[in-house]
Amino acid sequence: MSDPENRKEMSELRHQIDQWARDLGFQQAGITGVDLGEHEQYLQNWLAQGYHGEMGYMADHGNMRSRPQELLPGTLRVISLRMDYLPPDIAITEQLQDKSRAYISRYALGRDYHKLVRKRLTQLGKRIQQAAGEMGFRAFVDSAPVLERALAQRAGLGWQGKNTMLINRGAGSYFFLGEILTDLPLPEDQPYEQEHCGRCTACLDICPTNAFAGPYVLDARRCISYLTIELDGPIPVELRRGMGNRIFGCDDCQIGCPWNRFARHSGENDFSPRANLDKATLLELFAWDEATFLKNTEGMPIRRTGYNNWLRNIAVALGNAPASLEVTEALKARRPQVSALVQEHIDWALAQHG
Repeated sequence: MSDPENRKEMSELRHQIDQWARDLGFQQAGITGVDLGEHEQYLQNWLAQGYHGEMGYMADHGNMRSRPQELLPGTLRVISLRMDYLPPDIAITEQLQDKSRAYISRYALGRDYHKLVRKRLTQLGKRIQQAAGEMGFRAFVDSAPVLERALAQRAGLGWQGKNTMLINRGAGSYFFLGEILTDLPLPEDQPYEQEHCGRCTACLDICPTNAFAGPYVLDARRCISYLTIELDGPIPVELRRGMGNRIFGCDDCQIGCPWNRFARHSGENDFSPRANLDKATLLELFAWDEATFLKNTEGMPIRRTGYNNWLRNIAVALGNAPASLEVTEALKARRPQVSALVQEHIDWALAQHG
């Protein structure tokens, strides 16, 4: 096949990919090459500052994270896709304001997104493969050393805001990202060169633990998502008050972003809340034994934190909850049944009410 014929075929295939992606529940697809330019140096500078904390995997694999062709030899293009996840009729600020209730990041209320999105990506990859003939590809969802936000920006899906999230003018930032690495020479989309944050610093100002070292720079060691999900061991005492009632993840820097007034709700039933976790009280969840925790969080992202850290997080939230005899008695009753780590956080919580 001549070069003009090949270019025409790739261009037609590119248009089909948009439709196939929508058929599979993705809201947008974009295609970019493998050169991430300045993003590689940004990552190295971020790691050098130690902002990744205990997330040692961020420093693993050398420069592979910013060089997709090293992850899958022969890669010429990356197909970047986004999928909205915000369930309809979901309370956000109301749950945060009621300090007796547990706040769980809205992405984690339903089924583990890794499974759903990866399955859809693989289906899309196979559909492209059938149309193109021979094609090598691999699909990833937050599961490999890939700079997904940088790739999405290069593919035209949005810009990286001051809160480091990818923001889309017509959809805000409540969406998942996934990638398909391929050896097809598909036409590239225009990168999202212009950012639209302007002078706004709402996301930085709203952060309860002052986790931003500056615009576009997150110190993960102070981030509530890191503290409640990634961190093993004690939560730094000076950050506990700022955690409020957030027991798994944090959405504040998205809640504060004006662009999220354009956020779209998801039509995926799998992202709908399970086990009443969008409305549960702290005391309800603190009463779960490990068997109940495992049963109620089966197939959900929340499993990642583990039962011990789940209790640790709730103990901190109860320390920040309105004082009551019920809260104090629940903390005291739990104390003999839990690990030394959780006991230390219970003692801190009791001290807040003492």
